Amino acid sequence: MKDDFYKNKVAIITGASSGIGKAIAIELANRGVKVVLGARREDLLMKVVNTINSNGGEAIYCVTDVTVEELCQKLIHTAIDKYKKLDILVCNAGISMRANFEKANIDVLHRLMNVNFFGAVYCTKYALPYLIKSKGSLVGISSVAGIHGLPGRTGYSASKFALTGFLETIRVENLKNKLHVMIVTPGFTATNIRYTALIADGSEQGDTPRNEHKMMSAEKVAYYIVRGIQQKKRHLILDWKGKFVSLIKKFYSSSLDKIFYKEMAKEPGSPLK
Repeated sequence: MKDDFYKNKVAIITGASSGIGKAIAIELANRGVKVVLGARREDLLMKVVNTINSNGGEAIYCVTDVTVEELCQKLIHTAIDKYKKLDILVCNAGISMRANFEKANIDVLHRLMNVNFFGAVYCTKYALPYLIKSKGSLVGISSVAGIHGLPGRTGYSASKFALTGFLETIRVENLKNKLHVMIVTPGFTATNIRYTALIADGSEQGDTPRNEHKMMSAEKVAYYIVRGIQQKKRHLILDWKGKFVSLIKKFYSSSLDKIFYKEMAKEPGSPLK
């Protein structure tokens, strides 16, 4: 389905080898966007690129660890060298954690901040001149954990709060440049982020404590994000829980502490028990 709004546009998506990032890349490509994919796993990137190209889209990739500034710069330059422009940057790469702060290694929080926050900072730094030139869109994938602190997810919440503050400031600084900045709060989505979440010692938990079948699909999240870009949304909250949290936060913040604690304590093997 080609889309006049997206005709001839170029997009970069980080964390594009799986989950929400992969779904966004495919959704944009289906609408006629030339997509440049960044992630660490070359084998998975190649599969996504082949899927897009075989379905009539146009995609290339650049192996990218977003914690390395030079590789983020290379990702941006890959798009510019190939297409001479950039219209959309989606900062999607992210990892989670599951451990009480008291027991978590400090290195776990460093890793969360490096991926979830500084990965977006690095990519934005090198993409910004081109996005300003095209009056394009900068998109950051945040979380309900970026609206209110999520117990057992200190590093994750901190990184998402930081991402929100960073993107809001970029928006204000570029009001006269007509840069569109959208912060997305997907809610729990059926991806592999919980399988790869870091536990207290920094290793991956390797399992999910939640029923993935009851969650919104990555494809549905991608559809709303792509529509949100076209509609120039500022903050896109995609599920009722996120909207509820945002509303309650304004008036009954202390109640959220109890609600979040109770909700996360229900998880099998929760560190809160």
